Amino acid sequence: MNAELPRTDRERTTIWLAAVVSWLGLLVHNVADLPDQHIYSPETSFPSVLLLIALALFAVRPRPGLVLLLVWSGLHILGAIFSVIPFDWLPFVPEQSNRHYAFHVLYLLTQIPLARLAFEHPRRDRTVHSYVVPATVADP
Repeated sequence: MNAELPRTDRERTTIWLAAVVSWLGLLVHNVADLPDQHIYSPETSFPSVLLLIALALFAVRPRPGLVLLLVWSGLHILGAIFSVIPFDWLPFVPEQSNRHYAFHVLYLLTQIPLARLAFEHPRRDRTVHSYVVPATVADP
């Protein structure tokens, strides 16, 4: 049996859709919430290229592709949480408004499906292949 996950087209499609939702969260946050941003701004285009690379790898090598997708979504989850807090070490001062907080909540929520799928699929794969069905013993 092939040890690479996902095993079905439905699982692959679900992961691709979660990646699209994740990217849309990034796009909405950057274009609608940040000043003077558009789809070709470096803040959007560079991460978009990285996501395309991760999806291309996922298409040919699902397990390493899932790792990259997990890293992608994990970094964006951390970014959605920490870039809204006005830390001294940030190179910018985040806007402290309900509108900005709402965009970060949306940004965070759009990252969770991909992170969950990318995290669970390899774990489920390991569990499925390591389980041994015990032989039944016939009654004497």
